[in-house]
Amino acid sequence: MQLKTSLFFLPIKPKMSILSLAPPHSHVQYSLLTVHPFLTILLSLLIAQSCIVKAFASSQHLPSYTHCEGTLYPELCASTLSTIQDLNKKSLPEIICTVVNKTADEVRASSANCSAYLHYRSLDQHQLLAINDCIELLDGTLDELSVAVSDLESKPNSHVNDVLTVLSASMTNQYTCLDGFSNIKGENIGRYIKGRLHHVSHLVSNSLAMVKKITPKTNNNGRQMREEVDPESFEGYGKMLQGFPEWVGPGDRRLLQAPSTDPTQIIPDLTVAKDGSGNFTTISAAVAAAPDKSKKRFVIYIKAGAYLENVEVGKSKTNIMFVGDGIGKTVIKASRNVVDGWTTFRSATLAVVGNGFIGRDITVENAAGPSKHQAVALRVSSDLSTFYRCSFIGYQDTLYTHSLRQFYRECDIYGTIDFIFGNSAVVFQDCNLYARKPNPNQSNIYTAQGREDPNQNTGISIQKCKVTAASDLASNVSSVKTYLGRPWKEYSRTVFMQSYLDSLIDPTGWLPWNGSFALSTLYYGEYLNTGPGSSTANRVKWPGYRVITSATEANQFTVSSFIQGDQWISLTNVPFMTGLN
Repeated sequence: MQLKTSLFFLPIKPKMSILSLAPPHSHVQYSLLTVHPFLTILLSLLIAQSCIVKAFASSQHLPSYTHCEGTLYPELCASTLSTIQDLNKKSLPEIICTVVNKTADEVRASSANCSAYLHYRSLDQHQLLAINDCIELLDGTLDELSVAVSDLESKPNSHVNDVLTVLSASMTNQYTCLDGFSNIKGENIGRYIKGRLHHVSHLVSNSLAMVKKITPKTNNNGRQMREEVDPESFEGYGKMLQGFPEWVGPGDRRLLQAPSTDPTQIIPDLTVAKDGSGNFTTISAAVAAAPDKSKKRFVIYIKAGAYLENVEVGKSKTNIMFVGDGIGKTVIKASRNVVDGWTTFRSATLAVVGNGFIGRDITVENAAGPSKHQAVALRVSSDLSTFYRCSFIGYQDTLYTHSLRQFYRECDIYGTIDFIFGNSAVVFQDCNLYARKPNPNQSNIYTAQGREDPNQNTGISIQKCKVTAASDLASNVSSVKTYLGRPWKEYSRTVFMQSYLDSLIDPTGWLPWNGSFALSTLYYGEYLNTGPGSSTANRVKWPGYRVITSATEANQFTVSSFIQGDQWISLTNVPFMTGLN
């Protein structure tokens, strides 16, 4: 995320010409720049004028397409559709597939462009990390676009939410890439790649708007149905027996059903123990040994101890489960942070990308401290991921719910500034959200949701949680202003429902990000909360803020509707509420 102690950045005048940063394959004639700088400027102006005239002329002759109605970038939509042969003979899902495939081509070009900049020796470590983040994010985008095409080609009416989810994530990746350059001082290479990334985002935005026009297949209750499958089977998890994968024997079922972890019942695939009594002494080694693209649950039992390492569950490590000995007993701890040169994205103590991840009975901590600014404990870009009875400890940016669908149950989350942030579709149930004592002159903000587009199906839903102060702040809550959230991106969306809001919550409830930014486009709601901080009498009067009075509106942010959790969380045997009751 952007540096919170300075919410506003003035543009920095470049110290070198754009052409000096041209990729190695560029055919720029440097002798001309040296001998005739005036001619170069004149030529650039003429080229720019020519491009503007041509773009204007072409936009005037683009035909009107009904599929482009409601898109944020209708001219781009029309120009894209104009290149599709036999357009009138294609169905809407087929048209969207073509647009998504064209988007993938642009993503590959953007990735190649980023890779070219890795050759510049003048780049500092932070910019190199940011570029590598971009390459990883663009690679993930290609996977997500591929999933979208696959779903659209099979039974699109049964996969509308799935397609919206992966397209939302692919757009988020582009902005995450650019966010990595936000804290760089001096010459910033991010400005030279943002044009391509914005173009990709606009293409995805148009695809999202068109997907919204596909009528989803629903059941008698009005809920979207997936493709008809064996009721004891779930896509990506293999055959299910009574809610568990067929490979899970009676011992593992007892483990998943037990009210607390009992090591005597664990039959893991691998065990991590610092004392050498397991298969590995580090978590990273166990993850590396796990199978790639597993369709079966792979359990890694992590014995009690403090594991001082940064752990990444990569995109190929699917259906991994971490089982610890309990909060505060099994601890993964590190201290990467932005002040020391890491990007926010790369600062995570535990980063989870592989889909279908389950974390249970563990603590994840970033121990960098409040003066190190952004320092992530957990980053999650794993679709259909679940965390049960875990704790996440940090200060600024503790929990990065980056993208895709996530669920947290009975978890403890500690932090100060924007300590739950990102652009996933995420539901928290029965969790404790603890605001800690920040640095002097700082405020506490629980959430900073990052939705960039009104058609993204993302947001933060906090249901039946306790929103209160940590022990270091509880004795003097009046010394720090504490807010429920602020809008990180233009269409930020956050809802607090049926939760206990303690007295530390400022009466206004919510904090602006920068002036009037996003106040009309955000969606912030409160529904049937209790506690001394729950009064809405003096809340902000922003156009996008609302006190929700309708159960129908509130239901949109429940597990069943918001993350389609009744279709997948039950397979983890983690308890959850599907609706409001």
